[in-house]
Amino acid sequence: MKERGGGKEPTVDERYNQWKSLVPVLYDWLANHNLVWPSLSCRWGPQLEQATYKNRQRLYLSEQTDGSVPNTLVIANCEIVKPRVAAAEHISQFNEEARSPFVKKFKTIIHPGEVNRIRELPQNSKIVATHTDSPDVLIWDVEAQPNRHAVLGAQDSRPDLILTGHQDNAEFALAMCPTEPLVLSGGKDKLVVLWSIHDHISSLAVDPGPAKSPGSGGSSLKNASKVGGSNDKPVDSPTIGPRGTYQGHEDTVEDVQFCPSSAQEFCSVGDDSCLVLWDARTGSSPVLKVEKAHDADLHCVDWNPHDVNLILTGSADTSVRMFDRRNLTSGGVGSPVHIFQGHNAAVLCVQWSPDKSSVFGSSAEDGILNIWDHEKIGKKQENVGTKVPNSPPGLFFRHAGHRDKVVDFHWNSCDPWTIVSVSDDGESTGGGGTLQIWRMIDLIYRPEEEVLAELDKFKSHILTCSS
Repeated sequence: MKERGGGKEPTVDERYNQWKSLVPVLYDWLANHNLVWPSLSCRWGPQLEQATYKNRQRLYLSEQTDGSVPNTLVIANCEIVKPRVAAAEHISQFNEEARSPFVKKFKTIIHPGEVNRIRELPQNSKIVATHTDSPDVLIWDVEAQPNRHAVLGAQDSRPDLILTGHQDNAEFALAMCPTEPLVLSGGKDKLVVLWSIHDHISSLAVDPGPAKSPGSGGSSLKNASKVGGSNDKPVDSPTIGPRGTYQGHEDTVEDVQFCPSSAQEFCSVGDDSCLVLWDARTGSSPVLKVEKAHDADLHCVDWNPHDVNLILTGSADTSVRMFDRRNLTSGGVGSPVHIFQGHNAAVLCVQWSPDKSSVFGSSAEDGILNIWDHEKIGKKQENVGTKVPNSPPGLFFRHAGHRDKVVDFHWNSCDPWTIVSVSDDGESTGGGGTLQIWRMIDLIYRPEEEVLAELDKFKSHILTCSS
């Protein structure tokens, strides 16, 4: 979808209109949902039901308001059309200014402060953690929380649990452990902090009776009115202190991630250009520190759930880098296995596909969400004519449906090739944000022989029809 030849870069509108004209060809399904307020985070929740042509699933979003109404955490119900069900006309008939009929708000939680990051607990995805503009991590049982009406002056919803331990604001770095109910966070205090919510999972969303003794996980009841600086009367939420605090970064920690196979191992990246590996069993110092993992601040990191040796990082230097943890550095400097160059602005989010171990996505401030397959790098292009000119090695799909920075996206583990992505459109269109749920057509990622065989059948069918 790049301009052919060496012409100048297309404008945002030109690129968007070009993309829009190709939607029926490139996508199996696309839902475009116009947001009143930008959302900085989007996550899939549990699947609710399966039907013949579509499935229903929870979706978690936030609303980042200008203060005229409160900031909220939104729980929506989403209808996901199954593969090869939607017709091309249906896919192409969407209006940028409209809400999608496939996304319906189910519940609103009035959040104390902005919602910068949402993460669901893998063992129980109705429990979510949020980062706001404060040092605390807030835990919510979204099913048990009452539905609130977000009007000016409304009192904040009360978190089911507050995780304390940061000394300064912790706004973005947040992760949940795939194997145990552990939460990891990083912040402006340059710390990585680990909690276990084990002692509270059973009692989440239950009124916190008497304070627990320190032996049961060190939780205590505390006045939580300071969260997010709300001026309403104080409400009590149980709080819990950290299991461990890890020091090794020289600047703000921007993202954290657990090792998929071990609750004790995790990694973090920050504005000091470092990628740091930690092991809770060996104390609070780094196991390994990759200095200069990138040439600028690191914004995001993800650990491959299928191959625990591979770690992805994304940076303000516009590149995505893939590291092998068996060989992270060379001469003290980061030694990536591969550098992916497909963005022309800071990379904000990277995430491995839950389905195929070599596939991942990256989104950036350039408004593009790229889908890569690192196994395609170095493979000889048999049909030279099919190769997109100037396309970087490994890149096989560009989602150009957003007109401003793509701040977050999430692969759907129940429907592996379906992705939800959000952009903050305030600067380019003066709008709030755009939420898109989309699935590329399967001819793009299925094995080539299989696709050619299918197209061949199709060809013979057309010839029969025309004769």
